[in-house]
Amino acid sequence: MHQAHQWNTEEHFRASHRRGNVVVVTVLDRPVASPPADLGHRPGNAVYRRAVAGVAIGGMANFVLLYYVQPLLPSLAAEYEVSAGTSAQALSISTLTMAVALLGVGPLSDRVGRVAVMRWSLLASGVLGVASAFAPTWSTLLVLRGLMGVALAGLPAIALAYLREEVHASAHGRANAWYIMGTACGGALGRLLPVPLDAHLGWTGATLVVSGLTVAAGLAMVVLVPASRAFVPTTRGVRPLLLGIGATLRDPVVVAVCVLAFAAMGAFVGVYNAFAFRIQAPPYSLGASATLVYLAYPVGIVGPHVARAMAARWGRRGALLALLGLMVVGVAMVAAHPLGLMMVGLGALTFGFLATHSLATGWVVDRASRRGLSPAQASSNYLLAYYTGSAVVGTAAVHVWESGGWGAVTALALGLVLVAGAAVVVAARADEPSVSHPAAREPEAAQVIG
Repeated sequence: MHQAHQWNTEEHFRASHRRGNVVVVTVLDRPVASPPADLGHRPGNAVYRRAVAGVAIGGMANFVLLYYVQPLLPSLAAEYEVSAGTSAQALSISTLTMAVALLGVGPLSDRVGRVAVMRWSLLASGVLGVASAFAPTWSTLLVLRGLMGVALAGLPAIALAYLREEVHASAHGRANAWYIMGTACGGALGRLLPVPLDAHLGWTGATLVVSGLTVAAGLAMVVLVPASRAFVPTTRGVRPLLLGIGATLRDPVVVAVCVLAFAAMGAFVGVYNAFAFRIQAPPYSLGASATLVYLAYPVGIVGPHVARAMAARWGRRGALLALLGLMVVGVAMVAAHPLGLMMVGLGALTFGFLATHSLATGWVVDRASRRGLSPAQASSNYLLAYYTGSAVVGTAAVHVWESGGWGAVTALALGLVLVAGAAVVVAARADEPSVSHPAAREPEAAQVIG
């Protein structure tokens, strides 16, 4: 009890030093407390299971609500009488406002706590989702989807920082993988549920079901996720916030991994956005049967756990380059005409991307922790790039599809994957000197995700 109390009441210091069993590093007046090795929730512990399950459920609901409009883009275009390229704004506006909101969510959680932000994020976004079901005009829908993006930002910006603070160091990688797997399940449900719901209940009914699930997930987080033990609240003004952002953006590894996030996410969402129109156009014209094509998405759910094993064997660079290579294969297969081959390609693309994302998120948080930077801010910067890639390339890909066909979409996606590969090489080279740092030799750091 004495150690836990000391851990939660650290004062602000200007220099790194050791007090008892606690290492305190102050960066720009923001202390980052590294918990003693014997503290933190361990696998097998009931509190650990509650924490990981709650965050994973939240991640799942977050992704369902964000992405359920993707397979419904053709329906939205018809419902609101807008073009295919314009319909993609329903997804892009949410990801874009989420990206901007991520800059402020980290500092907000530093003040009010990680758990409170994650809970209210889901509850507020669910309520906005219910309102969007009754949007009378396209402009109203975009406004509500934009506000929803702001609300949704609370969970992905904070989840990894919460797990790193509360889970025992030996379980960081495993806990992170469960969270990413939860988001992958959300991505799968976000593609599989909407089309049949739309076919039977219409746009309004489908949106009400998805939004209700999000509210339920928010309530589940209230019940499951335990209060923080390692969190140290701080109050920062605008200047320290800007300095904190600048500090993380001056780190070459953080910047390179952010470029990786933008490019990989852009390629992934761009293919899926344009694909929704391709399978509704001749010669496919699948209608509600399009859901069957998205059965390829769940293949990616196991990606984060496989990625851990790959990185343990080949290191981060080797594993990421192999996974990006798999994305290239997936993009090429989706370009084929047989529907079965397209499904296999979607599965390969999804597996490669989600596994890549799992490794990259762990890398940016681990790098920030080892360099004395704010993990929450580094995670926010990563997700800013990640969702900006989704917003920008996701809309651009549909316009490319309209003007140049699937060959142009394929060229766009392949170019972005090549950029992502170059970013991996740059980040790995810049991170090489830090291998002598003790944290870099910890199992969770070496295994990929932490």
